[in-house]
Order: sequence, then structure tokens, then C-alpha cells
Amino acid sequence: MEFNQSLRGIKIYEAGKPIELVVREFGIEPEAVVKLASNENPLGCSPKVAEAISKNAHKAYLYPDDSYYELKAELSRRFNVKDNNIIIGAGSDQVLEFIARALLNQNESVLMSRVTFAMYEIYARQMGAKIIRTSSYQHIPDEFIENYKRYRPKIIYLCTPNNPTGDGITKDEVFKIIDEVDRDTLIVIDGAYMEYAMAKDIAYKIEPNDIIDRENIIYLGTFSKAYGLGGMRVGYGIANSSLIRELYKMRPPFNITTLSLIGAIEACRDAEFVKKTIALHQKEIKRYEKFAKESGFNYIDSYTNFITYLFNNNINSTRISDALFRQGIIIRDLASYGMNAIRITVGTEEQNSRFFKIFKKVIM
Repeated sequence: MEFNQSLRGIKIYEAGKPIELVVREFGIEPEAVVKLASNENPLGCSPKVAEAISKNAHKAYLYPDDSYYELKAELSRRFNVKDNNIIIGAGSDQVLEFIARALLNQNESVLMSRVTFAMYEIYARQMGAKIIRTSSYQHIPDEFIENYKRYRPKIIYLCTPNNPTGDGITKDEVFKIIDEVDRDTLIVIDGAYMEYAMAKDIAYKIEPNDIIDRENIIYLGTFSKAYGLGGMRVGYGIANSSLIRELYKMRPPFNITTLSLIGAIEACRDAEFVKKTIALHQKEIKRYEKFAKESGFNYIDSYTNFITYLFNNNINSTRISDALFRQGIIIRDLASYGMNAIRITVGTEEQNSRFFKIFKKVIM
């Protein structure tokens, strides 16, 4: 059977290993497994969200309100935008897919950081587009501007803060890039971790309202991280209404579930839960920074809910990841990104303490 030739160069996205895999392979009890691989909220979701989903579980047979009226109303109030500025996706990565399908073909190219979210490349390659990467894993504005002027890509992806490294760029740096780009290139500002970035340093805060009047910029957000709804798969794009109207042509009907919609609406309303999540993270990430300094290896200053540890040649990230996995600690090996590094989601105090205890053993 012949498949589309554009699929030949695509690497399959590898998600973080599930708890169930550790249980099956090593016989470790589920409650003893610590999953710090997929940047999920260690507090779970808001109790109010869990209650709303439970109360409405009997509605699972119904399709959702396909206008997503209530969810858009909550997002409109939060970001001071109109409902026609918003598109809802099954995770923000579905909105990325809409963007790629709407804009790319074999004659176009996309620009991104050397190390960034894998789905940018996967969706672009599905459409036959060429991939251009900066030489640095950080988002350095001058590198993006130089590559933009040289290649004139159709899309520029700015993942800030960046996954899987954790670094970010300030609002001023983002607009330095924006000001150099003409209207025929779409700039995607992926703010999946923005709640963590702006809590750490207000200079990194980018609001959708900052870009709403520009026809070639879209802001992406998600309920998977700070809101703790990774398993419900709800994300959104916010942009000028003319851009959103075109992306709607890519959207299938009922693209999130009835219970996902209920959960996201309630999550929007529970700002206190997000504050609690951020407060825990800000406290616990300091332990990871301290541990790295005491252990003599580097880390990337993180603006996300995870931290990336960088190793020298004396420590192999794949060996470390495998050894932790066998002990019931699931983290993310970044060897597939060309980095001798691991990414660790910052968990609860108990989870982090268990990580440090086991990690000390495996690096000896």
C-alpha cells in the first residue's frame, strides 16, 4: 500500500510512559509509582471540577454544545476578548494541526527553535513543508529574525515558555520578533505554560489581548497544565476574528467531549485552585535547583512546571532515565532531542522527596 510521501520523514511522537507500564513490567504497586514525565498537575484537578464532572457523568451519551458558548464566555472574560476571537481544540495541539492544514504545503517552510515541542514539526511535515531550526535550543530573538529574513517561512513557532527545555523569552523579546515579520507569516505564540512564567516574572507575561489586533498572530493556551485537565484534552487559540474564521474551516464537529467541556468551564471559574498550584510549584522547584547545585550539574532556569537537568559526559541521560523507571520514577529522557538531559515535572513535596532519594542512588 502506498502512503503519502510526506509521512516518510516523520518520527512518531512518543508520549511520556504511563504508570500502568511500570506496574506491568516491574510489579510495583500503582501508589508507589511517581510519574514526573508529562508535566501534569501534581494536585490533579480542582475538586470543583471533579464534582462537576461526576454530577454530569450521566450526560456522557450527549454531544456537547458545539458552539462552546459557556467556555468561550469564561475565556472572553478572562482575557478581555470576544467569543469570535476564540477557537477550542482537543488540546492546544489540535489547534496547531488546524493551523498547519490551513497554511502549509510542499512549497512552504516553518521556523522553530532547535529544541522545542515535537508536534510543530510533525504537523508541518504532514503537509510536506520544510523545517527550519535555529542553532540554539533557547529562543534567541536575533536568531529567529535572521532565519526569518533568510527563509521567509510561512509559520514561526514561539514556544514560550519552551517545552521541553523550560526557558522562556520576555514579552519585549517576543515583540522584537513580531515587529520584523510581515503579515504573510503567521506567528504562533504557544503559551501552554504561561501561568507559571508570569507568576515567576511579570516581564514574561504575554496576554492574547496584546496581539488580537494583528491578523498574523495567534496565542495558544491549554487546560492541561496549571488547570490539571490533561486527561480531558481541552485547549484554545485566540486571535483576530478573521484568522479564527479560517481555522474554523479545519475544525470537525464536537471536537471536545461533553465532560471535557463541563470540566473546562468549571476550571476557568476556580482561580483559587490555579493559585494553589502555582504556589506549590514555586516552593518545590527551589528544591530541584538546590539539588542540582549541590550535585554539581547544570539546569535550565525554568519558567514552566518542570525543570531540565543538563549532564556532562560522565552521566548518560538514557541510563539515568531507565534506572529511575525501574525504581518506579517516571521522568522524560531528552536524548531523542539531541540533549544529554532529563526533564522532570515538579511534583508534590512527597513525590519530589522520593525522586531525590532514588536519584541519588542511580547517579552514584
